[in-house]
Amino acid sequence: MRQAPASSASSGCDDVRMFNAAMANSTLFGALLDSVKLHGASRIALEDVERKPISYGRLVLGSLVLGDALAKHTRRLENVGVLLPNVTTLAVLVFGLNAYGRVPAMLNFSAGLKNLKSTIQTGAIRQVITSRRFVSLSKLDDVIAALADMEIAPGRKLTIRYMEDIGKSIGTLDKVRGAVRSKFARAVHRKHALLPSQPAVILFTSGTEGTPKGVVLSNANLVANARQIFAHADGFLTAREIVLNPLPMFHSYGLTAATVMPLLSGMTVVLYPSPLHYKEIPKLIGATRATVLFATDTFLQGYARGAEADDLKSVRYVIAGAEKIKDQTRAMWAKYGTTILEGYGATECAPVLACTLPNRTKPGSVGPLLPGIETRLEPVDGIDVGGRLMVRGPNVMAGYLLADKPGVLVPPPDGWHDTGDIVEIDAAGLVSIKGRAKRFAKIGGEMISLAAVETMVSGLWPDNNNVVIAVPDERKGEQLILVTDRKEALRADLLAAAKSEGIPELWIPKQILVVDEIPIMATGKTDFVATSEMIRRQRTAS
Repeated sequence: MRQAPASSASSGCDDVRMFNAAMANSTLFGALLDSVKLHGASRIALEDVERKPISYGRLVLGSLVLGDALAKHTRRLENVGVLLPNVTTLAVLVFGLNAYGRVPAMLNFSAGLKNLKSTIQTGAIRQVITSRRFVSLSKLDDVIAALADMEIAPGRKLTIRYMEDIGKSIGTLDKVRGAVRSKFARAVHRKHALLPSQPAVILFTSGTEGTPKGVVLSNANLVANARQIFAHADGFLTAREIVLNPLPMFHSYGLTAATVMPLLSGMTVVLYPSPLHYKEIPKLIGATRATVLFATDTFLQGYARGAEADDLKSVRYVIAGAEKIKDQTRAMWAKYGTTILEGYGATECAPVLACTLPNRTKPGSVGPLLPGIETRLEPVDGIDVGGRLMVRGPNVMAGYLLADKPGVLVPPPDGWHDTGDIVEIDAAGLVSIKGRAKRFAKIGGEMISLAAVETMVSGLWPDNNNVVIAVPDERKGEQLILVTDRKEALRADLLAAAKSEGIPELWIPKQILVVDEIPIMATGKTDFVATSEMIRRQRTAS
């Protein structure tokens, strides 16, 4: 594949194992049934920290029973909020909602109350499913209480449903009915199913001003990306893999790449509720003999440090995303004989666009594009090689839900999504990310809007000029630095303001640089380049 000139299209279709868009002409649950037919109902599908594995057949049965119970309280095509960690029940819930034509809206429980409320409004969500045990363990009692008091329409408040209550409502007759239906699962699903082009899931991301946008991924989007990933990894990943997934399913990476793709490919998925448990996850890898791990650079370093001698030796491949992989990280995993593959994508693309392969990589590259993806590189002032990446393909989202148009789908123009990334595609078809056009930072895999942080700071200190700059950080990928002309600026004040507004601590700059004045361009706009140079000089001097 050759470099795509500006405003022209290229395709990665001939790079790997055969893939075509017809392979995505299915619902999510329908694709699961295809996987069961191909690989067998007795094969282990899922396991979690409780170490109680369930087979593919039990996954189908559980999905039909749970989906039927939820269908009694929901409407066809309803967006149902889901606030749960990585446990087998979550996977069963997602497939169960899909089996009966409902749309799970995956809520980020670490986003803070303010963003949770915004996503619920944007997604036109009437009810949220969670778990008392999870709420208690995660200390989310105050958040859930606030959500339960949230008015979603005049005179109507948000409904909170607990998995414990739903479980108690499922009687023996319901289970028997589910067992019978599982014998005719495809016919049952066909009666309730949405079209492949209709929504399968809603995920949420932040816009340039920090307001969460809903990303609507169709059934075809999810199935397509799962098929694309597996086709891309021809000869490296097989249906016999045991996948360890500690990444939350409210991110498309944790949902599609690390859960849906393996299940639609006949693999076993071991779910873990938090990627931050650096000692426990290596132990689970060792106990389950996981062969594939999905993670970010930050987490990979943590697992390597927290592991005992034999914990990680079963891992053949790590598939890493969200952050650039450091040489130090590769060295830490090399002693186990593990190959780290580095991927690239976007929530709007379900999410994977490219990934390195053992035989197709080079330093600084994120590998070749997945099959079926078209690209267009738009010219960018000051950049001679590469351009702003536009993509189109069967995995590109159905559209956005925006805060000012709750529940209204806004599709990408002519199917093209603007990634906002500046990339180069070389003559061998390898993609290299040169930078981001938008003012976002990635910290521990989380995308944070610098403009949103600035808005929060300016709300606290409205009489001052404040600019947030992202700089490289060895452990987290990037860190935020606040540049302000407020002489009495204290980080403790920022933390207190963030807490009162329900804003995550992750958003708060780690350092504050107080200056006499912030550089301004002739146009009156902030000179971000000059501001960054001020930070560089200050860091060098210290």
